[in-house]
Amino acid sequence: MILDRFEPLDQQLLQALQLDGRASFRLLGQVLGVSDQTVARRYAKLRSAGRARVLGLTDPLRLGEVSWVLRIRTTPDAALPVAQALARREDTSWIHLTSGGTEIVCSARSPLVQDDDSLLLAKLPRTQRIVDLSAQQVLHVFHGLAESPLLKSGILGPDQVAALTAGVPLVEPRDSPVVTDEVDAAVLDVLAIDGRVPVEELGARTGVPTSTVRRRMDALRRAGVLYYDVDFDPRRRDTGYPTMVWLSIAPADLPAAGEQLAALPESAFVAATTGRTNLYASLLSSGSTEVYQLISGPLAALPGVRDIESAPVLRAVKAAGSLTGRP
Repeated sequence: MILDRFEPLDQQLLQALQLDGRASFRLLGQVLGVSDQTVARRYAKLRSAGRARVLGLTDPLRLGEVSWVLRIRTTPDAALPVAQALARREDTSWIHLTSGGTEIVCSARSPLVQDDDSLLLAKLPRTQRIVDLSAQQVLHVFHGLAESPLLKSGILGPDQVAALTAGVPLVEPRDSPVVTDEVDAAVLDVLAIDGRVPVEELGARTGVPTSTVRRRMDALRRAGVLYYDVDFDPRRRDTGYPTMVWLSIAPADLPAAGEQLAALPESAFVAATTGRTNLYASLLSSGSTEVYQLISGPLAALPGVRDIESAPVLRAVKAAGSLTGRP
């Protein structure tokens, strides 16, 4: 199925929102050279059509949680039902069908110390149609989270980027996980559904004074717990062909390989992991020809590379924490 591509102004708006997900429509209009009413109308149209939206998400490492990349091989008839069962769980954030529809790849998070009730793999759907599974813990993120591929598009100029990032608080370095409370949890729950919900509405929905909401949101952003991400359908851009890649890198070369892979324009997410392979990436390209060029070119040239495995994404069952019917 061929989808309508994002119009130029919409692409500019999406990159602007990735830079500051809560920027006012007035500021967005000034930066993009249009009226604030035009920006508000464009964003409302994108969001109501399910084409794009801003979400307030959390970094599991900053919360002292563990992030996982799960690979689950099934019989051909079981992949979609198992993926849909996983999608209903709150601890999964994205779920893809790959490898001709016989493998599920998903992201999940769990407490650092797990008991019998929170044990990740123990809660997987119980069926004999799962023939193999592996769980790789994310150890270090080279590129991802708030660093969306939208920021690599180059659609906005340096002055526009500077204007949008001037009010974004800097993330403070921390050596220990951030401790949150019930107020923080209530605020984060709402932002995970709508990252642009007005502060006044956020206060009303959580029962927290507006001044407290503003202070907590600012503190969570400075602590690196809260970040804003634009959830969009990549197929509406020229680089709408997602591929997952697993690489085995010599341990001494892992930092350099990760940084070089993260710098590629096609890299949407790059992380060091545990497991048989130690570097995972999600790539966005224009099609299989470009994937071949990437694998045989810059990926093959990474320092210390020993092995490369790839799988095209056939269907997104869950994205950015919400169920999706996208093929």
